[in-house]
Amino acid sequence: MTDATTAAKPIKPAGPFSGWEFGLALRYLRAKRKEGGIALIAIISYVAIALAVMALITVMSIMAGFRAELLSRMLSFNGHLYVQGQILQNPERDAALARLGKVPGVVNVTPLTENTTVFRGGTGPVTGGIVRGVRPQDLASTRYVYDSLTPEMRRSFGQGAYGGDNVLVGQSLASSLGLGVGGEITIYSPTGADSALGNLGGLEKTYRIGGIFTSGTADFDRAFIFMPLEQAQLFFGKEGVWDVIEMKVAEPDRVMQMHEAVRQAAGPGAYVTDWTDRLAAFWGALKVERVAMSIILGLVVAIAALNIISGIVMLVKNKTRDIAILRTVGASQSSMLRIFFLAGAMIGVAGTLTGLLLGLLFCLNIGAIQHFLEAITGVQLFNADVYMLDAVPALVDPTDVFWVTIWSFFMSCVAGLIPSWQAAKLDPVEALRYE
Repeated sequence: MTDATTAAKPIKPAGPFSGWEFGLALRYLRAKRKEGGIALIAIISYVAIALAVMALITVMSIMAGFRAELLSRMLSFNGHLYVQGQILQNPERDAALARLGKVPGVVNVTPLTENTTVFRGGTGPVTGGIVRGVRPQDLASTRYVYDSLTPEMRRSFGQGAYGGDNVLVGQSLASSLGLGVGGEITIYSPTGADSALGNLGGLEKTYRIGGIFTSGTADFDRAFIFMPLEQAQLFFGKEGVWDVIEMKVAEPDRVMQMHEAVRQAAGPGAYVTDWTDRLAAFWGALKVERVAMSIILGLVVAIAALNIISGIVMLVKNKTRDIAILRTVGASQSSMLRIFFLAGAMIGVAGTLTGLLLGLLFCLNIGAIQHFLEAITGVQLFNADVYMLDAVPALVDPTDVFWVTIWSFFMSCVAGLIPSWQAAKLDPVEALRYE
């Protein structure tokens, strides 16, 4: 007795997606042994969609984690907002600095100087870089740098006349020059300090290395030296001069909304920029990479969902007689469309939900999975010395998860709709003629 014979009772009018349509669609998916090919294709489609959704959620979360971690390190070393212009020469700049610190959302305000120069360690090679002059009390605002220093290194920074002679050197720079804490580094000033005899151009001075820092970004560690602001102003001929006021805020993603408030607090003639301007190339590359990876992985989900088409096509072919009988006892074309559409959608929904669950579990336990694989293989999968991280970062973005789920549902429905339309157009007379 066929499925259709069992179900061939007068069908009472029912609304779209009624219980009998769901029941029949589910029954068709539970194929008998002689129709095992349909069940196999359904299982393959289910597994393919689940793995594709899991891969998409995992990769997007890891990319978001790396992006957040990288931005955190870069924005910790640099500022979120920058103020330049007349305020830097204004006699009332200290009052303006206090006003800037009271702007809602502002965490820290730091006046500083940055000087491109060259330096040499002992008799080693000469290399270029940047000397950043910063007040000792503002050093803590550069979180990764501050956390990498010992308490003694922090206390010694800024001690002595005009800030003292202790400087902080990036770890990569110190390694390339063969320097260590307590060693000496010679810094060259192209302008020199002002004196009674005029500007002493071409000045060079040997400083003591009071600490070696790690910012979490190798490029910064290779290029920067921190010097007390007062000493930097004296050595580079900028006494009493600030190059820029650097500000850090609680929500770096919303800095563009703070421009007007910062401009009003700074006073007339202030020029305000933010990190998206200074890191425009980097920020643009991150956005392009994110969009490109989303499209590529979205196509993987689409390809996985297309497996549903082959399964439903085979199902329609095997159930041609059943369709004809159902049509003769009163089932409409739209009912046939919905039955086979539901069969395909069920595969897609089940695969999507399974992939969603597996992806979230993987991301939330990625650290434990990493350590487990390292213990089994004996290989360090994520070297902290190379990546500056001790684990693979994964940040689950609810928005990403939402759109991945919607995309997978949509593609599953589209894939199920195509062969269902064929089933709906089937002529019952022609179908039964050859039975």
